[in-house]
Amino acid sequence: MPVVHPRTCSLCEAMCGLLLTVEGDRVVSVRGDDDDPLSRGYLCPKGPAIAALHEDPDRLRTPLRRTASGWQEIGWDEALDLAAAGIHDVQQRHGRHALAAYIGNPAVHNTGTMLYGPSFLRTLGTRHRYSATSVDQLPQMLAAYLMYGHQLLLPVPDVDRTQHLVILGGNPLVSNGSIMSAPDMKRRLADIRARGGKVVVVDPRRTETAEVADEHVFVRPGSDALLLAAMVSVLFEDGVERATPAPVRNLDALRTATREFTPESVAAATGIDAATIRRLTRELAASPAGVLYARVGVSMHPFGGLCHWLVNAINVIIGALDRPGGSMFAKPAFDIIAAPAPLGLGRGSFGRWRSKVRGLPEFGGELPVATLAEDIEARASDDPIRALVTIAGNPVLSTPNGRRLEAAIAGLDFVVAIDFYLNETTRHAHVILPPSGPLEHGHFDVALHAIAVRNTVKYSAPVFAIGGHQRHDHQIMTGLERRLHALRGAGISARLEVAARERLGPERILAVGLRAGPWGLRRGLGGVSLAKLRRSPHGIDLGPLTPSLPDRLPARRDGTAAHIDLAPQEFLGDVDRLRASLRDATPGLVLIGRRGLRSNNSWMHNVPKLMAGKPRCTLLVHPDDAARIPAVDGDVVRVRSRIGSIDAPIELDDGMMPGVVSLPHGFGHHREGTGQRVASAHAGVSINDITDEQAVDALSGVAAFSGVSVSVEAIP
Repeated sequence: MPVVHPRTCSLCEAMCGLLLTVEGDRVVSVRGDDDDPLSRGYLCPKGPAIAALHEDPDRLRTPLRRTASGWQEIGWDEALDLAAAGIHDVQQRHGRHALAAYIGNPAVHNTGTMLYGPSFLRTLGTRHRYSATSVDQLPQMLAAYLMYGHQLLLPVPDVDRTQHLVILGGNPLVSNGSIMSAPDMKRRLADIRARGGKVVVVDPRRTETAEVADEHVFVRPGSDALLLAAMVSVLFEDGVERATPAPVRNLDALRTATREFTPESVAAATGIDAATIRRLTRELAASPAGVLYARVGVSMHPFGGLCHWLVNAINVIIGALDRPGGSMFAKPAFDIIAAPAPLGLGRGSFGRWRSKVRGLPEFGGELPVATLAEDIEARASDDPIRALVTIAGNPVLSTPNGRRLEAAIAGLDFVVAIDFYLNETTRHAHVILPPSGPLEHGHFDVALHAIAVRNTVKYSAPVFAIGGHQRHDHQIMTGLERRLHALRGAGISARLEVAARERLGPERILAVGLRAGPWGLRRGLGGVSLAKLRRSPHGIDLGPLTPSLPDRLPARRDGTAAHIDLAPQEFLGDVDRLRASLRDATPGLVLIGRRGLRSNNSWMHNVPKLMAGKPRCTLLVHPDDAARIPAVDGDVVRVRSRIGSIDAPIELDDGMMPGVVSLPHGFGHHREGTGQRVASAHAGVSINDITDEQAVDALSGVAAFSGVSVSVEAIP
């Protein structure tokens, strides 16, 4: 008999509710769950792919060891012993920092990795930690840390009640929100317009979101911080200084820092005339429920830190912060912000140490991944990197100058990959430890409820049991920890702590966190518990976002009371660099990335249905720019940057800003030795084979993927 399993989709940030109909060991249908309180039946093309991912014959289920004659399947005890011994040997010979660790985007969608990953990384004991955070969101977290006092205090637009939404560098119709979990954004945007509101998109491409907006304004890539500074300048010029829900400091310092960035002074650099900048700013400020939302386009940016500082500052000045319809904080049932260690993820840190070669700063215990290749190559340094552990990551395709990083990884002494695909990065591993798939373990979004546009909570039980030849993520990590402690001769307390977490499992830790959370059992019989969530498989609606400041702000580490800092010294110190950029306009063409609805970075290209249809790895070019190359639609052209070139087919698009071209992120599956046959058949090219690892936001160290200077030429 078919059995229907309610489930949260774990393939992107939207947390859509699914209904999976299962017969035996197969999913026979996937549809949207009308009873899910957040997605309300919405289903994007990725939802059904969760079944194909589960059944993918290329997905690894047994550990692999690389040998001189190829890959060999081995048992779990042997694989974990081999991995731990290799890590221990490198650290014994070269020091604990001779190991590097990289964590990819899928880790945030895995309950076991979220709850067990921090302890595993602490056991590894290296300061050479890197992750996808420094690819696309670190500047946003840095602004939260410096302005609000916690890296995860990330306000989101209250899109279900806003009257005026300005979107800068984001495409939520495709992403369903990014650092804003909001499934079915097409409906949500339509609802804004239906209640008399307005949606404005500022972007160098007329994106899918821009197509349904009331207004689209082109902006030159890399100039967003200038635009935002000019908007702040206009607000002060107009005397807009609304009351705030929490104490604010350094308002005058912000006023002084932005005074000279008038709309007239930035018009040429941004490509937006002064009158339009003033109108956009005044319309936003005049709305009783307006909000500015900025995302990946201004994070992957030479001024990513300044951009997110100024976005937050604008929302504070216009009175949008913590206001219904404005920029608000979620109240998650499992509160990773207020929870004590080891349940929480910590308030963050900045600049405690720096990378070996360029001296780029640590943030939240991690170094910017733009430094990883050069840090590996610096073998003569005091802390030479000789080994690497990757967790659900493919940095060869996801980080700048992938070719350089690929060569660096290939030269390491030892590489361990916790991943269920043989991909462009893991093919260089000595041991691959494949975890269970998304339908084979329980699921709870530990992080994403903290950035959702509505307070909901949901737990999904496993749909399928794993076989004896499989292991969950948390079992792999604790298995490695236990072996490393034994090899190092660790004390009894460390060994007992690992043993306790092995016995507990993610569900019991989750149960503790829910009980302690703001919706927990202390609220009485109606409180949220894991047992209650098991009885409510469609999820529980906890209501709209509610004002939560100043209670949400932590006291500062310097002993000062909780407050909003509108002008942190770190940002003020970077304003001179922004001022200099007014004179440094990039001539010629610049390259930006893009995302598709049927994709999520590099790891979903092995699903046949998602890859069906016309090729998507094309270079979008405005017809006027194509005429100058010269090239016509479908021609293969050469795109060249400082670090190299790639060849890609042209797709003419008058929705591109003249002077700007675009390639999608996550392709480049032409490398030999991978085990993803569908992805290889739709290989495309990697945009990160021509992004420049030397081009970074000097403040945060994040790679400036947006606005790479390129030339495009016809191939003889």
